[in-house]
Amino acid sequence: MTPALLLAALPLLAAPSAIPAAPAANLLQEQAQRAQPLESSGGMVAAQEARGAAVGAAILRRGGNAVDAAVATSFALAVTLPQAGNLGGGGFLVLWLPRTGAIRTCPAVARAVSPPQAIAVGRGEAVALNFRETAPARARADLFLNSDGSVNRDLALRSLRSTAVPGSVAGLTQVQARYGCLPLAAVLAPAIALAERGFPVGAELSRSLRAAGPLLRTDPASARQFFKAGGEPYGPGEILRQPQLASSLRCIAAEGAACFYRGRLSRVLVALMARGGGLISAADLAAYRAPWATPLQARFRGHRVLTMPPPSGGGATLLQLLKVLEPLDLAAMGLNSAATVHTMVEAMNLAYRDRIRLLGDPAQVAMPLDWLLSDRHAAQQRQRLRADRHRPAAELEAEPTPLAEGTNTTHLSVVDRDGGLVALTTTLNTAYGNGITVPGAGYLLNNEMDDFTAKPGAPNAYGLRQGAQNAIAPGRRPLSSMTPTLVFGPDDRPWLATGSPGGSRIITTVLQVLLNRLVHGLNLASAVAAPRIHSQLWPDQISTEEGLSPDTLRLLQQRGHRVVLTPAMGSANSVELLPNGRGSLGVADPRRLDAAAVPERP
Repeated sequence: MTPALLLAALPLLAAPSAIPAAPAANLLQEQAQRAQPLESSGGMVAAQEARGAAVGAAILRRGGNAVDAAVATSFALAVTLPQAGNLGGGGFLVLWLPRTGAIRTCPAVARAVSPPQAIAVGRGEAVALNFRETAPARARADLFLNSDGSVNRDLALRSLRSTAVPGSVAGLTQVQARYGCLPLAAVLAPAIALAERGFPVGAELSRSLRAAGPLLRTDPASARQFFKAGGEPYGPGEILRQPQLASSLRCIAAEGAACFYRGRLSRVLVALMARGGGLISAADLAAYRAPWATPLQARFRGHRVLTMPPPSGGGATLLQLLKVLEPLDLAAMGLNSAATVHTMVEAMNLAYRDRIRLLGDPAQVAMPLDWLLSDRHAAQQRQRLRADRHRPAAELEAEPTPLAEGTNTTHLSVVDRDGGLVALTTTLNTAYGNGITVPGAGYLLNNEMDDFTAKPGAPNAYGLRQGAQNAIAPGRRPLSSMTPTLVFGPDDRPWLATGSPGGSRIITTVLQVLLNRLVHGLNLASAVAAPRIHSQLWPDQISTEEGLSPDTLRLLQQRGHRVVLTPAMGSANSVELLPNGRGSLGVADPRRLDAAAVPERP
């Protein structure tokens, strides 16, 4: 079917629009939409855990900028959100800060030399930072294969071999040194206090620790850190203290990343690896670097969208999807109608096919990024969409790639009083990583080696099939779905920061937040709260949250889709600037009980 016929046919599949209510006086002063974002006259921090978000807001009040607040929040989440916040993982961030005009946080930062990867946007600059983990020098492509060629899932997820060289400490201290206003010790002080004095465990963390008991109790250091003397998890309101983690944070505050990669914390990690059959050496830690990167960018409905380049597979896939969907009248089809969901799913499957086949670590793998993000490729993908039926994954898999002649992560978004924006996503991979705590250091280790391709075509922990481009190799960074994203207005003024945890569902979560806000006209809170769907080629199904009508599900099934109800997806904690410098909005995703948006001031 040609694009013209597709454009004509898709609206016919949409549900009839609701009849607008007759104009009437709003005597009860009711809001137009059910969900409303939190408003601030200054900056805002939205994160997956309330105490971490409050730490960031307090840093803003002390004169810190968005970078200070994001780094402080991230270190605090290593204490209060141990299932995802971390010292022993890695991540990505995208930031924008002003360089000219009125700057109320720290003008000296604006005068410093920019990294060569930074780009000018409006009156400021944007840059990305890649602090994704790296494979140790002793890692090999067959690291997790049994003698019969099958993948050993326990080795890939639950052993010290599953741990890649962590990047979080390097990345967070590096971005704060270059772009922050406050001393590093001041930024880490709240996290140190939370770890040393303890904090009341919330309902969500209590439930999470109970569910993770079988994993965490197998490691003596984790059992001591996260469970009471009798082995019971902490209940809501009980105080969790982590003195070893406090000591590690204090060392980082005093010595910076050197403590982690060449000092005391390096020595205890290397000793654990030697005892337990892990791969990370002192040389691996000393060699780790977090490179600056130029954000990927595209225009969507007049807005500039900046996101993370590879080894994030999320940014390229997100921009592909936006370019494919932009000419289609999704608004006329209706939010979460069968026509809209069908169209998004068919586009998602094509984009994930490209992700599987073509993306990897740019330091070691050649990728046709310019072609993937070209208007020509978007038109080719649009040509492949069928309005009348679902194209099965096996059918798409059989097609060659039409070349031109990688779930527990956490995301936070910050805006400061100058309009500075930070979108930061960090991860251990699955909840609590491999469940192993470094003795004497008090932090959990990642199992990010599972984000590599253990065997081409074999699914990882998120059911995502991976290609040879993402094979395990020494020094390589695994492909990731993390998609921290910034959006700017048509005049290039900073506007919105978003992102999400959720493994391979991160990309489609961010996509739907942007479509809900920019196409369907929802406010930020409604855009985040709306029901989500996901498809990733394999498994050949639509995953959907509760909230889609039975009629919509039936229409999707009639088009050949297999529809599976899944748990709530993601945690798209987001912030948005109000026009004319009037302050900011923040939304904590209601899917996570302990999440919060905290204003700098009312």
